[in-house]
Amino acid sequence: MNRISWDQYFIAQSHLLALRSTCTRLAVGATIVRDKRIIAGGYNGSIAGGEHCIDAGCYVIDNHCVRTIHAEMNALLQCAKFGVPTEGAEIYVTHFPCLQCCKALIQAGIKAVYYSEDYKNHPYAIELFEKANVTVEKVVFSENIFNMNNEKQI
Repeated sequence: MNRISWDQYFIAQSHLLALRSTCTRLAVGATIVRDKRIIAGGYNGSIAGGEHCIDAGCYVIDNHCVRTIHAEMNALLQCAKFGVPTEGAEIYVTHFPCLQCCKALIQAGIKAVYYSEDYKNHPYAIELFEKANVTVEKVVFSENIFNMNNEKQI
């Protein structure tokens, strides 16, 4: 039986998290990993107890929904809330991080960003990642990985 790679495993976790997103514009998931262990996960959605885009619609200012917290930020905030250090960790995200998330990831000490879909890849974000020596790598994701061992398992 073949096993999926660690990168495929963690990017699949992020795609699973994205299914919890409450944003109607784009569903994003993020998984923070240290030493091949998941330490936090997040998806884009409203603040706890707040109105969700799926219920109240997106609150758009300057072509950006301000109702949601991005998946990367939710994952980082989960670490902060529970006292889990992020220095030297890696993050797996369904989409390339926005400029604000890029800066937050660098400040949090994330050493590598793995993403599966390009999304408005900001040139300054790319430059900041390079200057901070953050590894950035695109990981091809296919939903077929969930079925790769089905025949052998049946």
